[in-house]
Amino acid sequence: MNLSYYWYETARIMTTPARVAADMVKHSLQNPGNPLSYGPYARSVAAACEMFERVTRRYAKPSFGFTGTWVEGRSVPVIERVVWERPFCRAVTFDRGFVQGPSAPQPKLLIVAPMSGHYATLLRGTVEAMLPDHQVFITDWTDARMVPLAAGRFDLDTYIDYLIDLFAELGPDLHVMAVCQPAVPVLAAIAVMEARGHATVPASMTLMGGPIDTRCSPTAVNCLAQERGTKWFERHCITTVPVGYPGAWRSVYPGFFQLSGFMAMNLDRHVNAHSDMFDHLVKGDGDSAEKHRDFYDEYLAVMDLTAEFYLQTVKVVFVDHALPRGTLIHRGARVDLGAIRTCAILAVEGENDDISGVGQTLAALELTPNLPAERKAYHLQKEVGHYGVFNGSRYRTIIAPRIAAFIREMQAGPVAEVQMVAHQPSED
Repeated sequence: MNLSYYWYETARIMTTPARVAADMVKHSLQNPGNPLSYGPYARSVAAACEMFERVTRRYAKPSFGFTGTWVEGRSVPVIERVVWERPFCRAVTFDRGFVQGPSAPQPKLLIVAPMSGHYATLLRGTVEAMLPDHQVFITDWTDARMVPLAAGRFDLDTYIDYLIDLFAELGPDLHVMAVCQPAVPVLAAIAVMEARGHATVPASMTLMGGPIDTRCSPTAVNCLAQERGTKWFERHCITTVPVGYPGAWRSVYPGFFQLSGFMAMNLDRHVNAHSDMFDHLVKGDGDSAEKHRDFYDEYLAVMDLTAEFYLQTVKVVFVDHALPRGTLIHRGARVDLGAIRTCAILAVEGENDDISGVGQTLAALELTPNLPAERKAYHLQKEVGHYGVFNGSRYRTIIAPRIAAFIREMQAGPVAEVQMVAHQPSED
C-alpha cells in the first residue's frame, strides 16, 4: 500500500505550529507600531518567515475573481453563476451586464479546462481574453479528495459522458475550446455525438496544445509514459485519500505528486523566483513581491485526480495511442473519428511546447478525413511554450483574436482552407 499521502498529511500537520508561529513573527515585524520593523534585520527576518510560511502551506482553490469586463468599449459588471453540476464537475458561466443599443452576436463558448492537477482558475487569463465578445462557460473540475466514495467512479468514459451531457445542455450553436489534456476526450465526445446523429453537436472545437497523437514530436513527458508503462504509475503514483476529507479512502493520483513533477521540470527557475521574492521583500519592493504571490498562489494550488481516470489516460493517450490508432473504446463501442463531418476544428500549437510537441494537436485535422477541408484550420504560434498557448501576451494579442475570428466564421459559414503540415508520427 502506498502511504505517501499519509506521510504528506503528517508532515503538513506537524509543521502547522511552526507555520503559525512564523506568520505571527512576520506580522509583528511588519507592524508600523513596532520600532524594530524599520531596520534591515527585521525586514530580513520577516521575509524569511513569509517564505517559510508559503512553502509549508497547502494552497486552497483560488477564485476566478471577475468583477467586470469590457463589452463594445463599455465597462460592464460580471457575475459568476453555476449552470450545470455533477459530482466531479460543474459548469460556470460569467453573466455580463446589459449594454444598450445594437450589439454584435455573442457566440456561446465552452472552455474545457484541463483535469491535470491544477484548478480551472489557471485559465483565468484564457477566459478573460474571450469574455468581451463571447458568452463564456468553463468546466470547473472537483478535487477528487472532496468527492465521497458514494458518488462512484470517474474514468475516461465518465469524462466523455460528462462532455456529451454538457454539450447537449448548452447547445445548439455551441463552440468548444479544449486546453491541453481535454483535447482527446473532447474530440472523442464529438465523434460519438456525430456517430449517433446528435442534434446538439457543437459548431466548432478549438484544440490547444493537446496530446491527440503523442507519437508526433514526443516530449519528455510522452517518453516517460512509454518507458515506464501503466503498471509503474499504478505502483508509484496511486494512493488513497486519508481520513478527514469527504473522499476518504478513494484511490487517487495526488495533486502534490503532479506539482512536484511540474516543479522538477523547471527547478532552477522556481528556486531563482523564490530567491528573488526574498530579495524583493527585504528591499520593500511590494509590487514585485505581489506578482510573485499572485502567480504562486495559483500555481501551487493543486487537486487530486481519481486513480482510474489518471491510469486510463496514461494507457490510452500516452502508451496505446488509442485515439489516433482507431482503437479507443467508449462504453463498448469504437470511437470513429471518421464520423466527424460537421463540427469545425481549429488546432493551435506552440512552437516551443515541451508538454505537447508540435504536430500532436495538428494530428486531429489528419484524423478526421470526412470533415471538409474548409472546416479545418491550423495556427502555429511562434516563440511560445505550453503555457503561452493559452495565457500571456501572445495569447491575448494573437491567439485569442485568431480563435474569435474562427468562431465568427463558423457562425457565418466555412473558413478558408489553410495550408496543412503533414502528420508524421514517429516510429512506435
